[in-house]
Amino acid sequence: MKILVINAGSSSLKYQFMESDGGEVFAKGLCERIGIDGRLTHKVPGREDVVREIPMPTHNEAIQSVLDIMVDPEKGVIASTDEIAAVGHRVLHGGAAFTESCIIDDACIAAIEKCIPLGPLHNPANLMGIRACQKIMPNTPQVAVFDTAFHMTMPPKAYIYAIPYEYYEKDDVRRYGFHGTTHRYVSARAIDMLGNPEHSRVISCHLGNGSSLAAIVDGKVVDTSMGLGPLAGFPMGTRCGDIDATILEYLMGRYGYDIKEMLNILNKKSGVLGISGVSSDFRDLDNAAAEGNERAQLALDKFIYEVRKYIGAYATAMGGVDAILFTAGIGENSIDLREKICTGLEYMGIKMDHDKNNVRGKEALVSADDSKVKIYVIPTNEELMIAMDTAALCK
Repeated sequence: MKILVINAGSSSLKYQFMESDGGEVFAKGLCERIGIDGRLTHKVPGREDVVREIPMPTHNEAIQSVLDIMVDPEKGVIASTDEIAAVGHRVLHGGAAFTESCIIDDACIAAIEKCIPLGPLHNPANLMGIRACQKIMPNTPQVAVFDTAFHMTMPPKAYIYAIPYEYYEKDDVRRYGFHGTTHRYVSARAIDMLGNPEHSRVISCHLGNGSSLAAIVDGKVVDTSMGLGPLAGFPMGTRCGDIDATILEYLMGRYGYDIKEMLNILNKKSGVLGISGVSSDFRDLDNAAAEGNERAQLALDKFIYEVRKYIGAYATAMGGVDAILFTAGIGENSIDLREKICTGLEYMGIKMDHDKNNVRGKEALVSADDSKVKIYVIPTNEELMIAMDTAALCK
């Protein structure tokens, strides 16, 4: 089926038009500066990119601009929007209500709205994309694919927080986890590459500006590093990861921050950016460290150290590990960082091959021949996962 995949942000909208069976991408692009002046970048394989300045006061105009370029006689890829069999939407937070993707109806929208306090930055934007598509394509089936759904197999001992139980019962406070569509895709690929064993223990490392790890046994998540929101876990580009909550009280009292200011610091000014004072981009950190910047090196060392701690913890939680997976921007492309993460884990049977690891952005087995644990680089394909779910539900 030909599926339009939508990932709506507050002022942007990414899209891919693709075949759900096989993953061929016919067109993809980005609407940005929604609510300001509007810009559409449209890409078709084998053609020159198209960039258009288009007024986009709301997501309605953004969606309409996507459909217009798709059917454009010269720049488009379809004769009519009737060729779009269905639309799949990435939705950040489904709470505990969604354990899998679902057809969007009034009940689904109400549940997504209920999760807005859990995903205040993303869920409203996701809903804007959904409503814009419903308005412009009222007869086209719509599907919601949740970032949190894959993690709903976690046992209570993994997702419960050690605070008064009433906050879980009344307010849904628990570990949810994110990057679920990526973890689901790469772990399924890894299990296939392992030969589809009856029992598998996989640690999926989604390393990018936002990062998370997931421990996956027999295709089901048993633990993940992000929590109620995407701030938890290990240090990221600008997010602090796990910290002592006393720090919030201390800094708010010392500098007079309110909670909104404090969370902005933890989300936007922390992580490797906060430690280094240089950048949230790991390429900039590599360059600065090579020039002798000690704080840039410290930021890299801290990131590597914390990822290695999580790998060790998850191997313990699963009673061993059969494969380590590296995915997302850093995981797929940083040869040096992958090697440093795995260095020192030989006692666990994790041994990387230096030459095999010389790969960027493509699927590869990078572990040494005598490594007891397989190490894979697996580029993520969230859009294909969304398209496949959408097609399966609509069929």
